[in-house]
Amino acid sequence: MWDSPIATLRIHNDTDSSKPTQEVLEKNNATSWSEFILMGFLSQSKSPSVIMTLFVMMFIMVLSENSLLLYLIHVDSGLHSPMYFFLGQLSVMDISQTLAIGPKMLVDFLRENTISLTGCSAQIFFVLLMGNAECLILAVMSYDRYVAICKPLQYPVLMRRTVCLILTAVVWFCAFGALGPSMYMRLLHYCGSNVIYHIFCDLPSMLKLSCSDTSRLEKTLVFTGFLLLILPSAIILASYVCILATVLRVHSSERSHKALSTCLSHLTVVGLFYGAAMFKYLRPRSYQMPYHDDMVSVFCLIVTPMMNPLIYSLRNRDVLAALRKTFRKNTSCVPTPKW
Repeated sequence: MWDSPIATLRIHNDTDSSKPTQEVLEKNNATSWSEFILMGFLSQSKSPSVIMTLFVMMFIMVLSENSLLLYLIHVDSGLHSPMYFFLGQLSVMDISQTLAIGPKMLVDFLRENTISLTGCSAQIFFVLLMGNAECLILAVMSYDRYVAICKPLQYPVLMRRTVCLILTAVVWFCAFGALGPSMYMRLLHYCGSNVIYHIFCDLPSMLKLSCSDTSRLEKTLVFTGFLLLILPSAIILASYVCILATVLRVHSSERSHKALSTCLSHLTVVGLFYGAAMFKYLRPRSYQMPYHDDMVSVFCLIVTPMMNPLIYSLRNRDVLAALRKTFRKNTSCVPTPKW
């Protein structure tokens, strides 16, 4: 498969190259690919073993850090609050997103790096699902901080358990809009190259390989991407402008320091995630390069989930206290050996 020439079946129409002719569509029906080759930077690296070892270590860190944070939130009553409930949702999203691409990357390194159209559709669905959900949950977390700092007396009512569950349900419901694009790409025809220059199947890469008319889908994706990135960013920005104004009016230095410390952790996570996502999805296609897309994808899907628990726990006294208490409790239960 690697040495065989790849036949190019695209027929360009001089009058309207954006729409395929009936002849091309008929050929597509007969020659559409059902299996693809992943050719990310890992396959082209001079030292893939070193890079793969680094990736495995990062995958283990993502799973262990986020699982530990979820465990602490579950067992420690001091962390049973809306802020940590949403933080637990963020950890679930990070774990799921990593599992969506991590095992396949490891299998690709050990065996031939091919993937079926169904596998591509599944990867696209889970990556888009968790990415959409993370965009929205970060906005919900900023609203939670806004209510806690700017309206502390109303916080128990405005962020009661029922409200938190409703907000979480809305986040997941909106995120499931990823099902549409992942199913639609299965209906497209792929008649040219079947090589994906990426570490996993993502929607832009698949659209480049398709010889169907994808202009309507691309416009829809740009619009939804704008909504999922810009609107939550606006909510986050407005929330923290209000928080900053409130903190500057507070005379208690201890309270203002605690509020700013918590918000700084959240803003750091927001900056990492939204900055990388906007660079990947909102820059013009003429500036998009496979190598850059791989780097940004690694940052979004591996580095950011690995950094999130560290950012929240290292700057959060409640999480550190819960970790110490859980550690002391577990070590005290270990029987002392009798000599």
